[in-house]
Amino acid sequence: MGRQRSIDRDKVLDAAEEIVATQGAAGLTIDSVAKAMGISKGGVQYCFGNKNALIDAMFERWGKAYDTVFDSIAGDSPAPVTKVQAHMQATRNSDQVSSAKAAALMATLIQTPEHLESSREWYRSRIAGLDLSTLEGKKARLAFLATEGAFMLRFFGLMDIAEQEWDEMFGDIESVILSTKKE
Repeated sequence: MGRQRSIDRDKVLDAAEEIVATQGAAGLTIDSVAKAMGISKGGVQYCFGNKNALIDAMFERWGKAYDTVFDSIAGDSPAPVTKVQAHMQATRNSDQVSSAKAAALMATLIQTPEHLESSREWYRSRIAGLDLSTLEGKKARLAFLATEGAFMLRFFGLMDIAEQEWDEMFGDIESVILSTKKE
């Protein structure tokens, strides 16, 4: 009897991300992932169990990639304003393909209460600890909101933003957050 072929979880996640990126959240099913991989539905279920577990794995993988970039910028135990600056730089420097996949994944995640809650917690954690009674804290919060607004406009396809304009926007955002240090 031949050896059973193993299924590469990362390739299944790649296929799932591609489906979300090209067909939207509604296109993501166990069946669509199985067809894209050329495996049975049972093969996908063997790797992930169900669609929610697949989505969790996609989000976890994207989160780890983001955290690696964020941590390299923020360092150990960053101050609240430093966390916002690191988030802004990580968003600015992320490649378009990864960001488009992340946006598509976000669209999928916010459709379920459990994923919406974890997203809310993540966003809140990014600005936690800012002293909003200071100009520095207020500007950091605005920089965070501007960063997220630019990301969502670009990667949800609501506004065409070429690379030069993207860099200029982030230069403007950075000047707001850094101007506090001069005052």
